[in-house]
Amino acid sequence: MESGKRELSECEEIAKGCWINLSNPSDLEVQQVCEKTNIPEDMIKAALDEEERAHIDVDDDNTLIVIDIPVINEEKDAYVYSTLPLAVLFNTDYFITVCLRETIVLERFINNTIRNFDVNKRTRFIYQILYTNATMYLHYLKMIDRTANRIQSALHRSLKNTELLQLLDLDKALVYFSTSLNANQIVIDRLRQLNTVKHYEDDNDLLDDVIIENKQAIEMASIHREVLSGTMDAFASVISNNQNIVMKLLTAITILLTIPTLISGLWGMNVGVPLADNPYGFWIIIGIIAAILIPVTIIMIKKKMF
Repeated sequence: MESGKRELSECEEIAKGCWINLSNPSDLEVQQVCEKTNIPEDMIKAALDEEERAHIDVDDDNTLIVIDIPVINEEKDAYVYSTLPLAVLFNTDYFITVCLRETIVLERFINNTIRNFDVNKRTRFIYQILYTNATMYLHYLKMIDRTANRIQSALHRSLKNTELLQLLDLDKALVYFSTSLNANQIVIDRLRQLNTVKHYEDDNDLLDDVIIENKQAIEMASIHREVLSGTMDAFASVISNNQNIVMKLLTAITILLTIPTLISGLWGMNVGVPLADNPYGFWIIIGIIAAILIPVTIIMIKKKMF
């Protein structure tokens, strides 16, 4: 794609100075781009490996910048957060972005929602991608925090592990985010010293904003991880305690039910028993059961078994 005065226009074929955006490209598409741009195939395929770490690689005139971007997937009734590598490649004539899937980070540029965006200003374009990526991390971190608060409210009324497992998924997402943000920070710091990227005074403020936003996201991810980890431990103890309370209550009820069952069982045997010929024998037995149950119940109440 090439830049116009106000918006992007799609090119019918690869041309010098254009932005080539590859989203989950096929092997044939990768081969065609490599032949046209003279960029090594392994560089383009770097972002197609989900386990690729964030780094910078320079090969002659070709420069590869890999960063981790946040993604969100909808599974059943919940959202699952994770990260994917996004590669930015460029040489003298071409600028390429590669990712395994369409991402909202680049969609903002495609939809012309980024101010002062110009494909021809590569340094600013790279900084804007990094800045947009950092803001997306912050946005998803806020979503995770709201989801965690909602789950915590449900946990107050729950004896099941479903909500606790959901918190575990969020904690896993925060681990991914924290690791990726720290890796991105290393890439940003090295970017300042990269000779293949021309640095302009006008873009220094934007780079400073990128560093500030990324470090803020790192701090937020760290804080949320600590809070969520403590919350999970606390609620795990609460769930276990609630289960113990239920078991204690059931045990107390079982004991109370055992007393009348035991006494009535003795009088139900096919042998001679006291009060068998007494017309008030039934009520006397009921009285005996009540005389035993009442003090036992009082003792259990004092022992807080109910």
